[in-house]
Amino acid sequence: MAVTQDSFPHSTRAPARRTLLRAGLTGAAAAGLAAVASPASATPAAPAPRPRPTTPGQALRELARGNLRWRTYRERHPDETPAVRRALTSGQHPFAVILGCVDSRVPPELVFDQGLGDLLTVRSAGEVLDEAVLGSIAYGVLELSIPLVMVLGHQSCGAVGAAVEADGTGEPLPAHIRYLADRIAPAIDHTVEGAARVDATIDANVRLVRSQLAAEPDLAARVATGRLAVVGARYELTSQLVHRVD
Repeated sequence: MAVTQDSFPHSTRAPARRTLLRAGLTGAAAAGLAAVASPASATPAAPAPRPRPTTPGQALRELARGNLRWRTYRERHPDETPAVRRALTSGQHPFAVILGCVDSRVPPELVFDQGLGDLLTVRSAGEVLDEAVLGSIAYGVLELSIPLVMVLGHQSCGAVGAAVEADGTGEPLPAHIRYLADRIAPAIDHTVEGAARVDATIDANVRLVRSQLAAEPDLAARVATGRLAVVGARYELTSQLVHRVD
């Protein structure tokens, strides 16, 4: 509640009381500002950041453990403490690149129960590749030495659904959505119909994007030496399970 002159009854001693109130409020404001300026002083020391996975296998196991916590409602929300936040001001060491869809139901940090500095996330509708996406992934692998790239598709992907529908009806799409559909089109599975076609194409699109990434010369060189793995996976909205797509 705001403190104003009208909040108090009029009195011949009002000036003195106002002086005391001003002094008291000024002291309280100063104390509040001091607490905001130095939150660490009121926060107990927190553990140092967790050790980073350094191999593709370690990274995959950490993601699997995190997804198990997520789908069993045992999330830890790691790496969010004041100590971790301070440590991250001097650099980052994420252990996986996740190329996922923009769908709001599939945020990688949540579905893998990871925190600040753990994942380098790149998102585009339908996991579509363009130069910006490729450059972002290459930055994670080449500059940050991340050992794992995961292409993460998901159940009921709207971008894939739009591409399949446009392929079947021939109806034009808005220009920028057309760009996405054109890049998903090579993955469309014409051996099945209806909802099954969309579902099959989601997996086929993950495989297509994974193979395109694995063929990039800079990434392929690291895959050949075992320093990097490029894998495909899919998130099920109904069960919250992430599983591999080979």
